[in-house]
Amino acid sequence: MTFDVNKLPGTQVNDYATVEDFRGVFTDSMDELYHLSFFLTADHQKAEQCFVSALEDSLKEVHVFKEWAHAWAKRTVIQNAIRQLKPYPLATSFSLALPPKVVPQPSDQDRHFDIDAVVALRDFERFVFVMSVLEHYSEHECSLLLGRPPREIREARARATVQLMNSRRTTLNSEVNLETVQEPAR
Repeated sequence: MTFDVNKLPGTQVNDYATVEDFRGVFTDSMDELYHLSFFLTADHQKAEQCFVSALEDSLKEVHVFKEWAHAWAKRTVIQNAIRQLKPYPLATSFSLALPPKVVPQPSDQDRHFDIDAVVALRDFERFVFVMSVLEHYSEHECSLLLGRPPREIREARARATVQLMNSRRTTLNSEVNLETVQEPAR
């Protein structure tokens, strides 16, 4: 028995994203999708490869609703970056401590994350941070995409958060020291 999605009641062929729809998504969101690729790979050449592979993969997809095309493009970028880098955690230690809760800020506010600090994270921590905090993927979605248990996702997010908070403190302390040094004599 063959199942034809286009023959479902209320579903029409034009409800699905076409090759042109995906080209439009990648053209209109090129900067956003490339930045996502770069944040994940931390390398411009790998980011470009990831972006191009994601475009190629998206153009092959035939059963994605038009309204999901943008989210699908982002997911395809993430999947390609995962395939390319294989970001698995180093030996992790079991911890009973609860990781700090990361509360994403609304998208209209500046997140105050230093790009260099995010890119400097280890691969696995960077993937988890970008996916869960910047892209708002759930712990469960991260776990499924990365093929790791939720505990490892929580621990990686906690390590990334701590490292980024420490980086932010160091940056703020450096700025305060620079202002103190650069004050004119009275």
